[in-house]
Amino acid sequence: MELFDVTIIGGGPAGLYSTFYSGLRHMKTKIIDAEDKLGGKLHVYPEKIIWDVGGLAPLTGQALIEQLTTQALTFKPTVILNEQVVSIEKTEDYFVLTNKAGEKHYSQTIIVAVGGGILKPKTLEIVGAERLDVENIHYTLTSLSYFKGRTVMISGGGNAAVDWANLLEPIAKKVMLTYRKSALKGHEQPVKQLLNSSVCYYPETEITRCVADGNRITAVELTDCQTEKTILKEVDDVVINHGYEKDASLIEETDLSLEREGEFFLKGNSLGETSVPGLFAAGDIISYEGKVNLILGCFQDAVNAVNQAKTYLNPEANARAMVSSHHTAFSDKNKEIRKQLTD
Repeated sequence: MELFDVTIIGGGPAGLYSTFYSGLRHMKTKIIDAEDKLGGKLHVYPEKIIWDVGGLAPLTGQALIEQLTTQALTFKPTVILNEQVVSIEKTEDYFVLTNKAGEKHYSQTIIVAVGGGILKPKTLEIVGAERLDVENIHYTLTSLSYFKGRTVMISGGGNAAVDWANLLEPIAKKVMLTYRKSALKGHEQPVKQLLNSSVCYYPETEITRCVADGNRITAVELTDCQTEKTILKEVDDVVINHGYEKDASLIEETDLSLEREGEFFLKGNSLGETSVPGLFAAGDIISYEGKVNLILGCFQDAVNAVNQAKTYLNPEANARAMVSSHHTAFSDKNKEIRKQLTD
């Protein structure tokens, strides 16, 4: 049995920064993620330009994933991918984490950083879209350049759908947006941008049929939700954002007295403490007064959770870590960086 000081569940921004910071605090660290790659929900927006991360604006979601991952691996943590933790038990001395396959991990403390749970996009379940080999239905935008000169139908009316329409509008030949309600749900400014753009917006309509030629959809049928009249629109690609199915089984099936806030979140405090001693949380999964549900907020959550885990393990430890410029691990790295800057 290999026992870790801290195990971090979730590989999004909160989990990645927790991993880096626990290494900074000389903790033996493991990070576990259910996906096959680190980055979490940022993979929904790989090409979106992010402006609100301090000192890093602007950069794409993919660039932020790469930088966070590089930083997280600084102290060589153990990384476990493609494993979903489904339950946590607490013994007298440590926690036991069990994955779907029944395999176990052992840790003295835990930081839960799973956001709103594991996200699985809701698929388009209509006639013509049920085949697994249809290749031009997309549930995220992995490459904007792919859509250059193409006719794209986007289905959805939330933040992601609105953002995607705005991103594709100057790139695609034509962008259409169908939404079954009368008003878009996105943030005010992106919605205003979309409504003043060349995007063809079809409110109170929805896709009811896809026309396929081989393994590609060539047209979609839109049905008016009020009149039930239909129109057929030729397309090169269909992009779907109907929300996500959230898997909160970790919280639901764990036999611990975890106090919850709603269906998917843990009730805690600004220090990352939950109702279970030794189990901390960071990022969107934890709820407390004054919570900031932005990427920048999850970094402070991560720092506080790691500091609490450190002092839980060793009450004599400093409540705060040293600043990174004083850390011995960076001495040689800093010399290399200074040399690159002066060459």
